[in-house]
Amino acid sequence: MIDVLVAGGGPAGLATAINAALAGMEAVVVEPRPGPVDKACGEGLMPTGATALADLGVSVPDGRPFRGIRYVDGPHRVQAEFRDGLGLGVRRTALHTALAHRARDLGVRVVPGRVDAVRAAGEGVRAHVAGGPEQGGSELSGPDLCGPELCGPELCGPELCGPELCGREFGARWLVAADGLHSPIRARLGLDLPSGGPRRYGLRRHYRIAPWTDFVEVHWAPGGEAYVTPVGDDLVGVAVLSSERRTYDEHLARFPDLLARLDGPPATPVRGAGPLRQRVRRRVAGRILLVGDAAGYVDALTGEGISLALLSARALVGCLMVGRPEEYENAWRRLSWRSRLLTAALVRARRHPPAARMIVPAARRLPSVFGAAVRSLA
Repeated sequence: MIDVLVAGGGPAGLATAINAALAGMEAVVVEPRPGPVDKACGEGLMPTGATALADLGVSVPDGRPFRGIRYVDGPHRVQAEFRDGLGLGVRRTALHTALAHRARDLGVRVVPGRVDAVRAAGEGVRAHVAGGPEQGGSELSGPDLCGPELCGPELCGPELCGPELCGREFGARWLVAADGLHSPIRARLGLDLPSGGPRRYGLRRHYRIAPWTDFVEVHWAPGGEAYVTPVGDDLVGVAVLSSERRTYDEHLARFPDLLARLDGPPATPVRGAGPLRQRVRRRVAGRILLVGDAAGYVDALTGEGISLALLSARALVGCLMVGRPEEYENAWRRLSWRSRLLTAALVRARRHPPAARMIVPAARRLPSVFGAAVRSLA
């Protein structure tokens, strides 16, 4: 029986598998997409996230350190530096590649497919994996990878086995759902809660231009925000967040000062995500645990998503190692409460135009408060 079966091979899932492998557990990742997988993401790791990445033995050669956060609203601006260490701006694809290489080096198997059914089975779970890679990647399937006891026409039936479609069951002590913001496993378990409030969405594109600052900039305008992350020596990522459904260029036109700086060509197509807010009843359901965006999400405004995923993956495996998975719920809440509280407060203020207009001016008048907030997130 596998120790940890991870549904989802993004950063949260791979970090969980790496932590499990480092702890001497057998980990298998199920992922339908061939890597590296890109998605709409701010691509900034807070200092704690950068440290957690290094603790996993993961090195990302292509990245750009940043030393703090800057808020910009017209003539008003305020910035705060991190107290301990630097953050890291890194392309999502580069991060995914580095994590995947580390997982492979530790013996983590990645099986193409999607977990589409889970049931309790004694002291573990049985998970049905359907399908293969969405495109290419046929070398990732078959008895040579899965082991003859898990794959083969005699076991699966000829219609369910093979590189094109490998449907089979896995037995595991624990299943970790790392299947994203709109987690199908979370939904099947009945763990979703109504999100409430306006739905917010994110769009992101990269520009081939040298970063003009070593801060992550958050630009404010009526109806939305744009945050700029340096992710390379000649590349910046620009994400826009809003509850209004507009095109990326229409959103960006609200930030004329920022737009004037983006004189380099777009380097990537626009990618979108949302609705962002995902409320979850709990993160532990028997032998199934949720990690990453699947564990719940407030908003991308404060940019702590990847860092929280790395930290909570470590906490999750720690709880499994001592045989107390139920403690993961409180561990996740302790790791995330500051970012959840601050992000929710900023999003609520966003709903009221007079309050929204005061966010950056107030932070400028109270730089010590702004600095304390930044360092608490870092």
